[in-house]
Amino acid sequence: METRSLSTGSTLRWLLQAGLGIALVVLLTIHMIVNHWVAPQGLLTYIDVIRYYDVPGIAWMESIFLIIVIIHCLLGLHSILLDLNLQPGFTRFLTRILILTGGIATIYGVWLIVTIVSLSTT
Repeated sequence: METRSLSTGSTLRWLLQAGLGIALVVLLTIHMIVNHWVAPQGLLTYIDVIRYYDVPGIAWMESIFLIIVIIHCLLGLHSILLDLNLQPGFTRFLTRILILTGGIATIYGVWLIVTIVSLSTT
């Protein structure tokens, strides 16, 4: 029976993903309460979203939520790739694709939040 030793990098990635998962539970709970349970008919209107982002700290919270979701997701996908035992060169290529995708998604998401904040009703 072969035993597989964990490298420090894989242990740190696992701990990071677990920690981000805990943060996601907290931020998702806040997000769901504000955006779906408190909102009339379960959804905020366009004007409600603009007003929501007028509240100090909301843009930061939503940006952090977005970044944590992206990192948590990509760490999970990376773990799946590692479990597939692909060729090292192909794994590195796919890792770079995941990083690029995460970077693009983060830039777009933060740009969208900044755009919404700029539409402030105050």
